[in-house]
Amino acid sequence: MINWRLDLRLLAFIELFIGILMLIPTTLAYRYQEADALRGFLIAYLAIAVFCSTSLILTGKPKTKTMYARDGYLVVTLTWIIATAFSAIPLVASGAYVDYSSAYFEVMSGFTTTSATVLPEIESLPKAILFWRSQTNWLGGMGIVVLFVALLPALGVSGSLLVGAESVGPTKDKLTPKIKNTALILWSIYIGFSFIETLLLLLGGLNLYDAVTVTFSTMAAAGFCVKNSSIGTFGSAYVDIVVTLFMLVSGANFALYYKALSGKLSSVLKDGELRVYLGIWAVVSLLAALKLFTSNTYDTFAQSLRYSTFQTASILTTTGFATANYIHWPAFTQVLLFLLFFIGGSAGSAGGGVKVIRIVALFKMGRAQIKHRIHPRGVFQVRVGQTTFREDLLVSIATFFGVYILTGVVGAVVISLSGADPLTSFSASFLFLGNIGIGFGEVGPAGNFAFLPSWIKWFCSFLMLVGRLELFTVYVLFSKHFWKH
Repeated sequence: MINWRLDLRLLAFIELFIGILMLIPTTLAYRYQEADALRGFLIAYLAIAVFCSTSLILTGKPKTKTMYARDGYLVVTLTWIIATAFSAIPLVASGAYVDYSSAYFEVMSGFTTTSATVLPEIESLPKAILFWRSQTNWLGGMGIVVLFVALLPALGVSGSLLVGAESVGPTKDKLTPKIKNTALILWSIYIGFSFIETLLLLLGGLNLYDAVTVTFSTMAAAGFCVKNSSIGTFGSAYVDIVVTLFMLVSGANFALYYKALSGKLSSVLKDGELRVYLGIWAVVSLLAALKLFTSNTYDTFAQSLRYSTFQTASILTTTGFATANYIHWPAFTQVLLFLLFFIGGSAGSAGGGVKVIRIVALFKMGRAQIKHRIHPRGVFQVRVGQTTFREDLLVSIATFFGVYILTGVVGAVVISLSGADPLTSFSASFLFLGNIGIGFGEVGPAGNFAFLPSWIKWFCSFLMLVGRLELFTVYVLFSKHFWKH
């Protein structure tokens, strides 16, 4: 059963909430006297007002405020689709983007923290539009619905189904008995880290506008930047270090920060996924730095380490920032970075991708199978740190990985219809699915997606949404059983 009245009412309130958040870039458009941008935001407000008022009038007062699992999947998926639809209006109405398909692609890329762009040139756009573009990164990083859940008790609705449908990872961390309090804790930590990074970037010489927009995209594990050459524009080792640190922060499970603040630091240090996550970053960074140095790509090992640690963190956490064009690095380092495409951040983080804990579980499942071949009657458990995985969860992880790879392959085939070469097609498909933003071939650090036909941009927007909501939240809507009473 689907509670249509309640779902539409929730969608209206969530879109109204996003419209309120749009006041920030609107104020900037007025402040910077950007008339075209201001007009774009005003047109968006008009569209939002019509949608919200019509929806609330049509739904009236729902007969029941009971939500079912289907409502959770439907509301979360439609929230991201509709939020993107209205948030793209300022981009195209201001004239900053050539057509609506490009604007929709860009905002979906922002909300899903993919940060793939169709812009060949960025800095010439209105500052207010670029700010909104970066703000969509920040809003999507911890989750649009998770942010809104704090307001749900006023509507008499439980948000557990919505948060469960939007949250990432094979397991969900419920920090407190009330999901509202969990949402507030996660967003409070998120805002706190954002404030700290902004201050550190200001100390590094960035102006407030640059510091805030870089923070938006760093903490969201996204990657939109208001500069043509991304973080490399600043040419500062200090800025590189700060951004690298906070990319790693955003790619870790935010529940661990709550545990640390609650005095449970020992359990944080014993967390198996965190250890593997940091270990992957450290090992790949070191190997890449050694190759960059020995191949004379950079003059010193310290310089090689600076660039390797940044780029490894950027792709592992699915942020998508760049300080160098790694397409010109040795093949060995490029292969290392490409392998990171299939890992991603931690469960419960702002990062996308398959997630570290799933990769570890898959390896341990393989090892358990080898042991089982040797000892057929043996029972071998799969453990990651202090967590033992149930059989049904292991099946879920294996299924997710299989569907993920299949989706990426199908996506590559579709993208190749644009005339893109095989490397570009596969790279683009998995960077959309993993919400990474930069890849190889034509879509490397110096590339963009302006070459894609409009219909493929819509398809890529779908890939980004599917990747951000971890496949099944979206795919379940295509099942005939979902729509049966």
